[in-house]
Amino acid sequence: MESIVNRVAKSPLITVNLEDFYPKGNRLVLDITPWLCEGLILKEKDFRAFVAQHQWKQYADSYVAITCSVDAIIPSWAYLLVSSHLVNYAKKIVVGDLNLLETVLFSELINTLDLTSYQNKLVIIKGCAKKPIPNSAFSLLVQKLQPLVKSLMYGEACSNVPLFKKDSQTF
Repeated sequence: MESIVNRVAKSPLITVNLEDFYPKGNRLVLDITPWLCEGLILKEKDFRAFVAQHQWKQYADSYVAITCSVDAIIPSWAYLLVSSHLVNYAKKIVVGDLNLLETVLFSELINTLDLTSYQNKLVIIKGCAKKPIPNSAFSLLVQKLQPLVKSLMYGEACSNVPLFKKDSQTF
């Protein structure tokens, strides 16, 4: 009887799992809607009072997305004022939703990765993740890896989708 051989483990494939690089820290949304008059109108004096009284320490070492959950016209300075108070506490601040926050975090992360170890290698980008990794992060990773690698795939070693092969420039 022949022994079972794990061909995946013996293959030259290198797996890149963006989940391994997931920035640690709380993700919080700061919705400024309650600070609006009748939930729709920004009155500067009242808004500034809410900002001044807000407990900013709760955002310490967190990633924060500032948003307004209602369809109100919010002047740019309002988001800047909130940001100016968060900057002493938060690790990162964006104006938008959690998806934008993750997109910014991963953009910064991927742009700082040293990917030279993938030069002329067979690379697979792991697809399934338990953490919220935006599609834009995968796209940016492809842009960074494709000029370096011999071939690029997406998924798992046992079932993958070919994306790029250097010899043919595409699959």
